Amino acid sequence: MTLQPRVFFSLGSRLPCGLAPRRFFSYGTKILYQNTEALQSKFFPPLQKAMLPPNSFQGKVAFITGGGTGLGKGMTALLSSLGAQCVIASRKMDVLKAAAEQISSQTGNKVHAIQCDVRDPDMVQNTVLELIKVAGHPNIVINNAAGNFISPTERLSPNAWKTITDIVLNGTAFVTLEIGKQLIKAQKGAAFLAITTIYAETGSGFVVPSASAKAGVEAMSKSLAAEWGKYGMRFNVIQPGPIKTKGAFSRLDPTGTFEKEMIDRIPCGRLGTIEELANLAAFLCSDYASWINGAVVKFDGGEEVLISGEFNDLRKVTKEQWDTIEGLIRKTKGS
Repeated sequence: MTLQPRVFFSLGSRLPCGLAPRRFFSYGTKILYQNTEALQSKFFPPLQKAMLPPNSFQGKVAFITGGGTGLGKGMTALLSSLGAQCVIASRKMDVLKAAAEQISSQTGNKVHAIQCDVRDPDMVQNTVLELIKVAGHPNIVINNAAGNFISPTERLSPNAWKTITDIVLNGTAFVTLEIGKQLIKAQKGAAFLAITTIYAETGSGFVVPSASAKAGVEAMSKSLAAEWGKYGMRFNVIQPGPIKTKGAFSRLDPTGTFEKEMIDRIPCGRLGTIEELANLAAFLCSDYASWINGAVVKFDGGEEVLISGEFNDLRKVTKEQWDTIEGLIRKTKGS
């Protein structure tokens, strides 16, 4: 099964703010219970509305790969609602068309769908020409298309490695270079955004092709931020942690155990939402962020810093245990 890296799937609608009631979801004929939000989540309620003013992207063109589902669809919906003319691309045309029609009906702005396999440089070139033909040169380019699966690395075949790196690294490079060359030729600038993952920076076992490819995407983005700023282009990256999207959790995690373990590692006490990521993406691609270039932004509720801190597991120590520890420390003499 192929999953987007660091994207975890919801069991229904988004969790409410504050202390969540017990939740239901179906698994076959059984009804299971779930209450995953931690107590501290009440301090970090997710805002679902658009952050930027109306018409912030009026007259602008946005191109989003993987725009028919999940995070890509969420970012497309927000950009379209703020006035952008959006063009979405992925391999599955039926999914793209359905998403384009749904978003267009909600926002009143045309969303174009172009079938494209980002692994194929010829197809990418044709897609970019079609993009320019139907909408014009893009002002915003979001490289969101991705592929991933979990596996012990010793079980990976060369084809498995190639499949992931072709989508994530080569696909992002093909899209970025083809659009970049067209923009340079036309003397137009644009804001580029890549969606990676927090383990692109730290590395992670069992997703080694994805970690390696995403690290390459980040290196490319920072390199082009330095080189292509002179052409009016800027490049930034978002590293998402676990985000609630509709999909497979009822199949992958019917008891809710894995989701609870994930939330236990997030200081903010909950998973992220598509709307929050879309707001961050929109800001980074907007004129409000025109001096942000070469940035890599963690978007994970503090998960990565908690995992990285050597002594962070001491948060599990109770007040009574701390009293005992403090007493023992005070009695200790010498160095």
